[in-house]
Amino acid sequence: MDRYDAIIIGSGPAGMGAAFSILKRKKDASILMLDKRKYSTGGMRNDCKMNFTFPIGFPLEYWNEDEANRYLDEVTDFLKPDILSKSNISTYQARAERLGCSLLEIRQTHLGTDGGLELIKKLQEMLEENGVTLSLGEEMLSIDNEKKTITTNRREIGYKSILIAPGRQGFHFLQDVMHQLGVNYMDNIIDVGIRVETRIEHYPIVKDYYDPKFYFKEKVRTFCTNSGNAHVVKEQYATERGDIWYSVNGHAFKADESRNNGLVNFALLKTVRFTEPLASGQTFAEHLGLLASLMGGGKPLMQRVGDFRLGRRSKIATFNGDLYDFKPSLDASPSDISLAMPSKILRYIWSAMKNLDTIVPGVLHPSTIMYYPEIKLYANKPEYRDGNFQVCESVFFAGDGAGTSRGITGAWASGIRASEGMIRYF
Repeated sequence: MDRYDAIIIGSGPAGMGAAFSILKRKKDASILMLDKRKYSTGGMRNDCKMNFTFPIGFPLEYWNEDEANRYLDEVTDFLKPDILSKSNISTYQARAERLGCSLLEIRQTHLGTDGGLELIKKLQEMLEENGVTLSLGEEMLSIDNEKKTITTNRREIGYKSILIAPGRQGFHFLQDVMHQLGVNYMDNIIDVGIRVETRIEHYPIVKDYYDPKFYFKEKVRTFCTNSGNAHVVKEQYATERGDIWYSVNGHAFKADESRNNGLVNFALLKTVRFTEPLASGQTFAEHLGLLASLMGGGKPLMQRVGDFRLGRRSKIATFNGDLYDFKPSLDASPSDISLAMPSKILRYIWSAMKNLDTIVPGVLHPSTIMYYPEIKLYANKPEYRDGNFQVCESVFFAGDGAGTSRGITGAWASGIRASEGMIRYF
């Protein structure tokens, strides 16, 4: 049976951060990185925009500013990002403040989906050059922490320490692992919202600030803005029963004027924190996704702002001609999102959109599209034993799926933090 000092489950930014951190501190450590996909997964595959300013990406229940900045410095030193310039920010900030909203000024970089794939390839080559064993297409099935072994779809493998960092799409997998290990956790927080798509001239702030971070009074925020050659995409999820539902997301390719489609998209998300007796925020989110899929005939929903304001559903004819002046980038079902989204959440989202249109006039042009649902599953909140995200002896979690981060840089930082605990077992 093969044995390693460290096994890392997941090849996204949390796993990468941990692997490079271990190599920095223990050059001779034996490391195995597994991913059930045949390619490296994680946030770097989708648009690859990174934020380097606290608190973006750092859940406050696990991070304070000094601690986060210390890890961000290490992430920055390793990735060496080209920070994007900004202009006219004070004008937008003043407008936001008059409405009781805020615009955070964040240090950002954007590689695009194609640039992110180039970065992943480079990072994988660096890992292999430094002796890390990558096994893509190998899925962890179970763990026996008494024997310090895992079982995969190929073999049994031993470890001294293990990091489990499967990302948001590994939500159910992580819960299965916690059940096997007897780890207590909460599952009570989700983000629910829409993805907005419009022409860049209707949201011109992106010419000054690539991914503007607006926060509104109703705990609604803008998230993951994409412009230039920008596209809305769907992500497939499955319930424990195997029922399929879709959440929308967005991405863009790296800057190239010859490929610019003139569109911009961004999410408006409402954070929902449930209290008892609700058993699972994840299950609630799945029901929202399944309802939207039912209404959309297996597709996400979309509605023009002009139709929404008139209280009528969008139809296929709505997406052609006159004021409705651009083709949707995603093949979704024209519908009425008010029939699928809980009214309280929709009310908060719409209030934020009206405030946003005051700050950046034009976003509520009748042609603007609202796609639904966009759901972020951050709800796993394990009981951690220490500051290195250890859940039981020699077992560590990190990344978005484990609730320790919300984004690429936060996930990378949480991987570093976990690795500092892992190396004590070598």
